[in-house]
Amino acid sequence: MKKRWLCLFVENEVGVLARITGLFSAKAYNLNSLTVGTTQDETASRVTISLFSDDQLFEQIKKQLNRMVEVFKVIDYTDIDIYRKEIMFLKILKCTENDRAFLFQFSEVYGIRILDFNKDSVLMESIKAEEENNLMLQLLYKRLDNPVEIVRGGSVAVEAV
Repeated sequence: MKKRWLCLFVENEVGVLARITGLFSAKAYNLNSLTVGTTQDETASRVTISLFSDDQLFEQIKKQLNRMVEVFKVIDYTDIDIYRKEIMFLKILKCTENDRAFLFQFSEVYGIRILDFNKDSVLMESIKAEEENNLMLQLLYKRLDNPVEIVRGGSVAVEAV
């Protein structure tokens, strides 16, 4: 099993995303991340998908996506240089004064934005690769016992120039 990345260019119409995700659910493929956004062409959307699969399953997925009428292009990003990021919001609750001081220092060291805070909570934003966000979470969990609300957006990726 290997982490895989796909970029799809699809018709920007109602129901296209449902048909793409329906293909994955019908075949019991599990997605790790899926993001969709419009492109400079109003008739097209760009879909970024990450998943774990073996070579055989991944080839099957690509073939099935290529057969879909709504899909213009399928690009396999797995073995090429790409830049990728995900957005993650962290709301750390029940903070003491020491917790807040630690979180402000932590944000400086790791390049995380403090979006909001009050006397007992801090809202942080991290825009990093998924692995970097995972590592940052592990470091926070080692230091804090506070409840944490985590909201993660799917990864986006673009081929390096």
